[in-house]
Amino acid sequence: MVPQRIKRSKSPEQALSALMRLCARAEKCSGDALRLMRGWGVEPAAQQQVLRQLQQQRFIDDERYAAAFVREKMRLSGWGGRKIRAALARKGIAEALIAGALAQADPEAAGPRLHEQLVRKARTTRCRTPFELKTKLIRYGLSLGYEYETVLDEANKLAGDAGPEPCSDF
Repeated sequence: MVPQRIKRSKSPEQALSALMRLCARAEKCSGDALRLMRGWGVEPAAQQQVLRQLQQQRFIDDERYAAAFVREKMRLSGWGGRKIRAALARKGIAEALIAGALAQADPEAAGPRLHEQLVRKARTTRCRTPFELKTKLIRYGLSLGYEYETVLDEANKLAGDAGPEPCSDF
């Protein structure tokens, strides 16, 4: 039998000091802070008060968080704009902040990043035909959050413009 995890509750003051320590070590957004406080059993009214204090003291800044998230996911993880937008929206970041952070990103670097990711995927992909390779590369590129046209162009370059094989006559 798996032992049950006991929920440790924290007072608003304890939650504030714990979040200050966490935010000093790594960027956190308001959604992360609220999720943590819910897990700690902090009352909703106190959660908002703690969050306001963290924002006033600049421990939490959603705009700064969004910009850092976009930089990290584009450079290190190789994500495209769509996947980044969805991840930030799940964290509760406002659409205007997401759009601003994505606008600061270098759109010219997306092509080489996608190409590098697809080359790496092509090396490890098993396929019998160029069409099958192209299909798998397109699916992978889309899962990374890149635009369809961009993914299609890169997949065509790597798979050699493979279309469906013609049907044979009976």
